[in-house]
Amino acid sequence: MPRAARLALAAAAALAACAPVQVRRMDTQEQKDLSGRWNDTDARLVADEMIPDCLGRPWLPAAQQKLGRTPSVIVGIVRNQSMEHINTDSFVEQLQRALINSGRVTFVASKDERGQLREERLDQDQNASDATRKAHGEEQGADYVLSGAINAIQDEVQGEKVVFYQVNLKLLDVKTNQIAWNGQKQIRKSVVRSPIGL
Repeated sequence: MPRAARLALAAAAALAACAPVQVRRMDTQEQKDLSGRWNDTDARLVADEMIPDCLGRPWLPAAQQKLGRTPSVIVGIVRNQSMEHINTDSFVEQLQRALINSGRVTFVASKDERGQLREERLDQDQNASDATRKAHGEEQGADYVLSGAINAIQDEVQGEKVVFYQVNLKLLDVKTNQIAWNGQKQIRKSVVRSPIGL
C-alpha cells in the first residue's frame, strides 16, 4: 500500500476515534438487538416464561404437602453449550429473581455466597457478642436444585443467518434425585447483514 494511502487511512481512523459519541438512556425493558447474539432480552424472556411454568406445575403443591412447608430452591449450574459467549451468571440471576419474587418458594444462597456466610460466622465466633453471634449448623438446606443448559444452532449463508436457541431447565429433588419439572424455551432469530456501503 502506498505511503499516502496509509497516511489517509490513519488520518481517517484518528478522526473516527475523535468523533463525538451520542448516548441515549434506554428503558431496561426496551428490546434492542444489535448483533443477533444472545442478550438481556433473551434471558428475560426465558425467565419470564419458564419460572411461571415451573411454579404452576403439580410438583409444587405435592412438595408443600410432603414437606409441610414451602420448599426451598437453589439455582445450580446453567451450562452454556452454544458457540458464543453467554454470561450465564446474569441469566442465573434472572432465574433466581423470578423464583424469589414469586413468593411461592424460599431460596437458598449459592455455593459461593454460603462460603462467605460461613466465613462471617467464623469471624463472629471470635469477635461478636454472645447475644448477636450466629451459630453454626443452622443453615436451611435446599430441597430442589434448578439446573440446565443453553444450546444454539446456527445456519448462515450469504449475509443471512438464523440462530436457534434452546434453553432446557430441570428441577431436581435433592433427596431422591428425581426430576420434579422439566422445561424448555426456544428462541429463533433471523439476522440479515446489509451489504457494506449501502
